Amino acid sequence: MNRRNRGTRYEELAATYLEHSRMHVIARNFRCRYGEIDLVAMDEGTLVFVEVKYRADASSGLPEEALSFSKRKTISRVADFYRVRYKIRSDTPCRFDVIAFEGETLRHYKNAFSYIEPF
Repeated sequence: MNRRNRGTRYEELAATYLEHSRMHVIARNFRCRYGEIDLVAMDEGTLVFVEVKYRADASSGLPEEALSFSKRKTISRVADFYRVRYKIRSDTPCRFDVIAFEGETLRHYKNAFSYIEPF
């Protein structure tokens, strides 16, 4: 299985998990000129931006450790673009989650990181 197919598979598993957790997935693979966010969901009035990470095993580190400062900054910037593009009210709470797969084991980190100013 190539990287893109593997990524799509685990993003689908993450979306299914979120739906079973009573979250509503509203976008998948949202892309703009600043980058991409894997999943966007609503959780009881909170807009949630979700990064999905996969590693076959921990030999090269845990998947959740692969989220660099630069990647978190990019996700923050894409989230800003998403909110403007879809006219999301500025007082709508949002958070950044990570869903990590190590093999078939899923770990969900709510509020995994804070918003990072783009400049």
